Amino acid sequence: MNKKDLNWYDRKRLWCGLPWTFTKYGMSDDRLFVQTGLFNTREMEVRLYRVLNLRLDRSLSQRIFGLGTIHVDSSDRDLNCFELKNIRDCQGVKELLSEQVEIERKRNRVYSRENLNEGTEFEDDMGHGDDTYD
Repeated sequence: MNKKDLNWYDRKRLWCGLPWTFTKYGMSDDRLFVQTGLFNTREMEVRLYRVLNLRLDRSLSQRIFGLGTIHVDSSDRDLNCFELKNIRDCQGVKELLSEQVEIERKRNRVYSRENLNEGTEFEDDMGHGDDTYD
């Protein structure tokens, strides 16, 4: 994870907002990265088109220190559900992430099931629509 190539980068922060942890987050045009550890490090990534849902949670102490936690649900096997904990400008980051996810879904032609039925009428073998059975 090279900071120069990322659209967004931050560290997980302590409850008081200080960045004294060894967890780093980053987002490029097409991937979201989570890197943990000091001596033994682990870097995980998820393709943005695999992100299914985003949720922002802010406790009272997080709101006092200007932090928040973004919960990410994805279809990735390794990073199925994970959190970006105690990050600054959490609302802006969530919006940036949401916009980039939609861009990547369109670019990769990935559609959720809820969008498949909008404006389409399925036909049976006889060429009839769904509700034309007599």
